Amino acid sequence: MGRSKDEAPKAYSLRITEHALQNIDHITGFIAFIRHEPLNAIRVGDKIYKTIDRIVKNPLAFRECEEIPTRNKIYRKAVCLSWLIIYKIASAEIVILGIIHTHRRPSRIKNILKAK
Repeated sequence: MGRSKDEAPKAYSLRITEHALQNIDHITGFIAFIRHEPLNAIRVGDKIYKTIDRIVKNPLAFRECEEIPTRNKIYRKAVCLSWLIIYKIASAEIVILGIIHTHRRPSRIKNILKAK
């Protein structure tokens, strides 16, 4: 029942793709400059990075990404406010692929794979 004391949780390294970083910039920039809510932009950016930290600590806690089906369930998505953080579990590395709004078409998720 549970883990033995000698068994440590698996440590993952983190890689955020250029595409995902651009997504974060676009999200926070839109909120700050188009909607004129700079404090909200900071709050949203902080929440996104806190969710990414949670992903790294326990990547299997989040749902499989149904839009990108695989046998070994390496593609996952985490919900952060109104955005989906799409990531891939690759051996000992977590790769953040992109961030999209939850109201976008599911086909946009497949386009994230092309933007690597």
